[in-house]
Amino acid sequence: MKIIIAPDSFKGSLSAIEVGQTIKNAFTHEFKEADIQVVPMADGGEGTVAALLFATNGQCMELEAAGPTGQSIPAFYGILGDRKTVVIEVAGVIGHTLVPEQERNPLEYTTHGVGELIVHALDNGFRHFIIGLGGSATNDGGIGMLHALGAKFYDQDHNTVTPIAASLSQVRSVDYKTIDPRIWESDVRAACDVDNPLCGPNGASFIFGPQKGATVQQIEQLDWGLSVYADAIEQHLQHCHQFTAGAGAAGGLGFAFLTIGAELESGASLVGRSTNIEERLSNADWLITGEGRTDEQSLRGKLPVYLAKTAKEYGVSTILLSGGVDDKLESLFDYFDSMHAIANGPLSLEASVEKAESLLFHKARNIARLLKRNHSR
Repeated sequence: MKIIIAPDSFKGSLSAIEVGQTIKNAFTHEFKEADIQVVPMADGGEGTVAALLFATNGQCMELEAAGPTGQSIPAFYGILGDRKTVVIEVAGVIGHTLVPEQERNPLEYTTHGVGELIVHALDNGFRHFIIGLGGSATNDGGIGMLHALGAKFYDQDHNTVTPIAASLSQVRSVDYKTIDPRIWESDVRAACDVDNPLCGPNGASFIFGPQKGATVQQIEQLDWGLSVYADAIEQHLQHCHQFTAGAGAAGGLGFAFLTIGAELESGASLVGRSTNIEERLSNADWLITGEGRTDEQSLRGKLPVYLAKTAKEYGVSTILLSGGVDDKLESLFDYFDSMHAIANGPLSLEASVEKAESLLFHKARNIARLLKRNHSR
């Protein structure tokens, strides 16, 4: 029997690697001779680098770069097992978890650190990039990242504009001719699991601004600034990107990547290809996947559903193990053969997080025992 264990992280409690290893430990108790493979997964957010390095036997490059406030912080990027591809996790350098909730002010934040990581990788000879766009604290439209790459932004008096979100509405002219030419020679793919445009009621500021600490007034200011900034860039490039699905990802960082020729892709499918998940599933018997919570958002391209769809193409049955499962998700049975929440009784969120590993182990072992009984018939 071949079992593929390919979970996302249980955010706030267990990494994807920890989830996968815990499930494997439980299954190994019941299936002594089975081929059990752990393939930690991610959708472009926190944990993307770790998952891809584990799956490809890659390595981590540690350095310093500008965090969301512009101050230098410890940062990292991954070098995949092919020794050609760099993976950058936006959450790791400008993530919202890097700023205390009570201090968040996206008007003052910058994506400069993302550009610094790209330049460092370019200096080391890399020309293939995967960028995970989830989990940012920023809403600057990528002006900081573009500035780090060499782009110039000017106000009406041709003074240089400070590359933070509060300055976006000042941008009147742009110069991309000064961008590091090596970026145009590179293959850049951005992992994105949202389809929001840059501006408007469904754009970056209105949809994601509140969770980044923006007030109602700031949201309107940010949205207006992104519109002014995008118009200036598009006039310079003579090409429109701000209405492209995903342009609003990571506070508009998706838009910035589009302007330098990047491709925006589903985070789940991009990571899936990078881990060769289809090849792994092609001769498997079971897929075990999971996430911290399964709800209606899971139906909008989240990792477990993507994996279940892929497994179904190869005739592989899928079991979902999650921290919590909403009770109004009948349609998910179209993808999963069974779904299980790991809780064994009424528990607070805090208790669930604290006991996540033991709860997951016992639930997984019970499922393994059922599969073993069925397999032995």
